[in-house]
Amino acid sequence: MMPSWKIIPKVQEELKNNLNIHFQIIYKDILDQNEILKLINRVLDLFQNKDLGISEPNWSQKDVFLITYGDSIYEEKNNKLKTLSKFLDKYCKKQFNNLHILPFFPYSSDDGFSITDYEEVRSDLGDWKDIKSLSKNYRIMSDIVINHASIESKYFKSFIENKTETQNFFIKLKNKKGYDQVVRPRSSDLFREFEINKEIYYLWCTFSHDQVDFNFKNPEVLFFFIKLIHLYLKNGVRVFRLDAIAFLWKEHDTNCLNLPQTHEVVKLMRTLLNAFSKNTLLITETNLPNLENLSYFGENDEANAVYNFALPPLLLWTLVMGDSTALRKWSMGMPPAKDHTSYFNFIASHDGIGLRPTEGILTEKERNNLVDIMTDFGAKTTKRKKTDNTETVYEINISLIDAMKGTFQGSDHLQIERFICCHAIMLGLEGIPAFYIHSILGSTNDYEKLEQTKSNRSINRRSWKYDEIDGLLSSTDSFNSKIYNQLSKLIEIRKNQSAFHPNATQFTFNLGKNFFGFWRQSHDKRQSIFCVSNVTNVFQYLDLSELNLIASNEWWDLISNEIIIDIKSTITLKAYQTLWITNY
Repeated sequence: MMPSWKIIPKVQEELKNNLNIHFQIIYKDILDQNEILKLINRVLDLFQNKDLGISEPNWSQKDVFLITYGDSIYEEKNNKLKTLSKFLDKYCKKQFNNLHILPFFPYSSDDGFSITDYEEVRSDLGDWKDIKSLSKNYRIMSDIVINHASIESKYFKSFIENKTETQNFFIKLKNKKGYDQVVRPRSSDLFREFEINKEIYYLWCTFSHDQVDFNFKNPEVLFFFIKLIHLYLKNGVRVFRLDAIAFLWKEHDTNCLNLPQTHEVVKLMRTLLNAFSKNTLLITETNLPNLENLSYFGENDEANAVYNFALPPLLLWTLVMGDSTALRKWSMGMPPAKDHTSYFNFIASHDGIGLRPTEGILTEKERNNLVDIMTDFGAKTTKRKKTDNTETVYEINISLIDAMKGTFQGSDHLQIERFICCHAIMLGLEGIPAFYIHSILGSTNDYEKLEQTKSNRSINRRSWKYDEIDGLLSSTDSFNSKIYNQLSKLIEIRKNQSAFHPNATQFTFNLGKNFFGFWRQSHDKRQSIFCVSNVTNVFQYLDLSELNLIASNEWWDLISNEIIIDIKSTITLKAYQTLWITNY
């Protein structure tokens, strides 16, 4: 096998041409052709002759992601990545083969997303050797926090000292007029006044005043991130999550969102990773209305996968309202992902449940109703400022298990059933499934951490002592072990079904508002799975004739292992029960 970066002349020439196209678009009217050629050569020199080979195909039905902080599980005696590894070996190795470790770098705020040093692993977590060690058992996913850095970072400190290597690294303005259209995910002021060399400037701060935005009009900033990707690749990372990528490029008198240069940067990253190895993935994180999010597939030349941001709020709405109408209409309208692209399906994450992706799907009244229901279940909310200076709820902050406490009628005794149903739907859908560690563990709202940090997102960012969570998962009667064992069973079933390949055919049924159902078929057409969930809190009758099961095949439910005797019969589904009816 030829190492992928010992490039033969023809491949090198093709890569050089592609880089030229990308840089021409990104730096039109900024760099001349000679400057672009110099930049291309720097990129090629960085990667040239690195002995790193092409590996297996990108994904299959066996791929499942686990999302965790490096310190979600800890012990006093070990560094946290070693403890995480110990926990994963005992509880997660069979279920998960992909591991997203949320930012593991030194930081000043935002639980890791305000980075002070992109090139080092946080000392309390461990070092690059620990990341490499984990990469032996898992395909590691790392964040590229590409939009901003901490105001306490070494890069910003160098910038304000006007050092050559970081000149114009961040956006500073003398005049903030002409930016009234900028779309924000927060309610704080867009700009922060800052004194540099005894002059007052306005620093661009999309997310918080501790996070100052990079200036990508300076090609040194882009090259800095290309170097980071190279560094992470050398240390075992193979999947890259482009955090908040939609906000990257700024232009006067625009909304500074999803601009053409931003999309071209994503294309550039994809080109570099494709040239490096087929086992790399590029994933975009864009918590935006659905069509804007889908735009990051490009023409099969941007993200390998996009976060399916509409799924969490729509699943939540479906299960608390007992009505699948919105979810079904959305699912019917979702285009199948093309080859070498996939949806990245998740329900819970380190952030809240975003509401912007439901724009155009749920009404404002429905979103407000959902917020009110979740508030009754203990949720907090994060708001953003709209361009008319009014505030609106941007995301709901709550642990997923607490979000499943009940319905619009109030809390009930079906919390676990509702929670498992939610994940069974996700596991069946087209795309690659991802589980937040606190869903696997059944972690409830962490009000103690919320009180300590005063940050609403902390409510779903618990850190467990290893012995405590080990004890709970080892106890067959605990709330946590019941969730862990049921989810583990579903994951294990999924991994053995070719019809659950992320790109297998999907067709959504109209079974009425009480059910959500869809059909998956394997690429070779040998296996069909009919996935049907009762989304209500009472039993429902399902007429199997609506599924069009073929009479010449034998059918059974993968979850209960019960055989379907009569494919034209009417059967009963308990509250929140899911069937995976298969012929193979």
